[in-house]
Formats: sequence, C-alpha cells, structure tokens
Amino acid sequence: AALAPYMFGCFLRVLGLLVNSDHALQERQRQQMAKGLPKQKPVAGVKQVIVVASGKGGVGKSTTAVNLALGLLANDPLKSVGLLDADVYGPSIPKLMNLKGNPELSDNNLMIPLVNYGVPCMSMGFLVDDVAPIAWRGLMVMSAIERLLRQVDWGSLDYLVVDMPPGTGDVHLSISQNIPVAGAVIVSTPQDIALLDARRGAEMFKKVNVPVLGLVQNMSVFQCPNCAHRTHIFGSDGARQLAAALGVRFLGDVPLHLNIREMSDRGTPVVVSSPDSPEVSTAAFCSFTSDVTLRSLTSES
Repeated sequence: AALAPYMFGCFLRVLGLLVNSDHALQERQRQQMAKGLPKQKPVAGVKQVIVVASGKGGVGKSTTAVNLALGLLANDPLKSVGLLDADVYGPSIPKLMNLKGNPELSDNNLMIPLVNYGVPCMSMGFLVDDVAPIAWRGLMVMSAIERLLRQVDWGSLDYLVVDMPPGTGDVHLSISQNIPVAGAVIVSTPQDIALLDARRGAEMFKKVNVPVLGLVQNMSVFQCPNCAHRTHIFGSDGARQLAAALGVRFLGDVPLHLNIREMSDRGTPVVVSSPDSPEVSTAAFCSFTSDVTLRSLTSES
C-alpha cells in the first residue's frame, strides 16, 4: 500500500512523456507534410479560381457550375469568366455549353478554349470522342488536369469557374494544393445521403485551407405545372441545416424544374435562355452569383 502513491506518480510521469512524445511526433509529421506540399502557382492570366464541388454525383453540380459562370458574367458584363471541366472521367461542359470540336493551338503551342455565350471553356470532352471511355489511372488524370489548367491560353480572366468531379479524390487535392483557390461552392440536394458526402467535401476543403463560400441546395422543391402543388421530393432544408452546422453561408435554393433540365440538355442554360423566367428569378442562380463574387473577393483580401 505504501508503494501505491509512488507507482501512481510514476504512471503519471510515463503518461506525460507519452503525450509529449505524441505531440512532438505530430508536429514533425506536420512539418514534413508542409515541406512535401507543392508550391502554389497561379494559372497564367487568371485572377481568381472558384471551384464548384459536391461529394456525390448526380446532384446537379455541373449545371450549377455552368449557370454560376454565366451568372457572374450577367451580373457584370465587364468581367471575364472562364469555365474548366475538371471531371476527366465524365465531362459535361461540352453538352451543357453546346460546344463541339477540338481546340486549336496558339502560336505559343497553347490550346485555345472553345467559346460560347462569351465564356471560354476547356474540357477533356473536347479532346476525346463523345462515347470514348477514359480508363486512366491517377497519374494520367493528374497530368491531364495540369495540362487543362496550364497549357491553355485563357487570356485574361477575372474568374475561372472549375467544375470538379464528384468525391474528394486526387483531382481535388491536386487543384487545391497546386493553384491558389479563392473559394469552393458546395452543391447538394436536401437528401440525407447526399448531405453526408457534401459534408465530407466541405471538410476536405477546410483541411486544405480553401474557403468554403457556401452551400447551394439543388432540386429543393418540385412544383406541379398543372396544379402548382409544391412537393419536397428529396426532403426540405437539408443543405440549409448543414450550412448552419458547418458555420458556412447558405447560398440559396434551385428548384427541380423541367425547364432547367430541358435547357441544360439543349446546351442553352437557363441563365441565358430564360433569364426572366420564374424558375430562374426564384432560384439561387440570380442571388448567389453576387454573393460568391463578394465572398471570393473577401477571401482574397
């Protein structure tokens, strides 16, 4: 019994040594990781990069990215906006922007973006056949992303909107660590299963020090075209609640509307084809473009 206080004191000292050792190890690992990270290098001619991401596919991320880019241009025609399709495996920008063909080369041997609606665009979809599968390993994808970013004659852009692939993989880390990103817009439906992955996406950007500009809730509500009854097919306010839980801004709602889908499939996005329609004026497309502009400028200052 007399040895009990002594043994307890020894135990505390050993525990303290273990904790200090663990903290020291974590600090060494942090310093080593910091040394190993690539140095960020801006994309030539681009002032600010805004990435549009989602943890899960099929939530309308690409449609949101396209209408965000066009909305930024509509809000201020004096600004120049570009659009990069970083989804190498499933490029959507050629279809959504009604663009086909291969990029020409400039005198400096840089690819010249294809342009529609005043927005220069670059996508892997311009470089392969429409139905050709892209079965590449990670290193080839990273090389392709690097070329789509840096071997393109973007000219002078105020904003480059990047349509990211689903998930939180190599492309997200590569872009976040290699170029300065002004901020990320996270897109999700209100459905619980989509919100789980949206949260992972937001947390990933926080870990790599990319500001999360906010969350967009897509397919928020369906309004019957015959009786005008409103139905929350995927649930209600899930993204709004997630934004509050993450401490980021809720940027707005985009309804589940037939016109948005039809215009997207035709390659005539609603922001340019139906700018005065109720589904656009009541959607987040009009409101969150100004919000994203303000918040991205704030994050850069």
